[in-house]
Amino acid sequence: MKKLIIIPAYNECDNLPHTIRDVREHAPDYDYVVIDDCSTDETLSLCKEQGFSVIHLPVNLGIGGAVQTGFLYAREQGYDIAVQIDGDGQHNARYLKEMERKMEECDADMVIGSRFIKKEGFQSSVARQMGIRYFTWLIRMLTGVRITDPTSGMRMVNRELIQMFAADYPKDYPEPECAVRALKRWKRVVELPVIMNARQMGVSSISPVNSVYYMVKVTLAVILAWF
Repeated sequence: MKKLIIIPAYNECDNLPHTIRDVREHAPDYDYVVIDDCSTDETLSLCKEQGFSVIHLPVNLGIGGAVQTGFLYAREQGYDIAVQIDGDGQHNARYLKEMERKMEECDADMVIGSRFIKKEGFQSSVARQMGIRYFTWLIRMLTGVRITDPTSGMRMVNRELIQMFAADYPKDYPEPECAVRALKRWKRVVELPVIMNARQMGVSSISPVNSVYYMVKVTLAVILAWF
């Protein structure tokens, strides 16, 4: 099977060397591609200097557009599995084999790496955990399926969802919405316990200032996606 790791990156030049090293060490049978979302730092030049596989976006599309670019690439290149991991070093490539086995055993269309099943490793701030629990409740109310880590960016999908997400993918804060879109189409979504790391360098795109906007926008997007 052809397997691809999609690594969206915006101003991640300090974190990418660790991320790529982790991928090469723990998932050598996966191809990978960095989606440089028109970074303003040295992300692109670093990728070129280090020989990283990279697609450079000439304008900033945001996380949704960057990830969709990865799915478009996966579709055009005929990949059977695509998995997203963030460029900031939070996700560990050593879990990809387990996610792949979980997908096969459960006949799943999407496998989400969850930090909240065993509650080990980096757990995020208390405020964010409250927001995550809210989205867990909202998705369960709409779909009947409990997803413990609906905002996790570590998710593996099969060829059918590659096709779906290449054609249409949520633009802003897409993780909860794309899970609901999959469930709406009767796709099987399961979780696997993983350990995540705190961001190595830089800052998250979701600041306390825009967290209210995030909650309102994603709530509306999730409800619209279902109905």
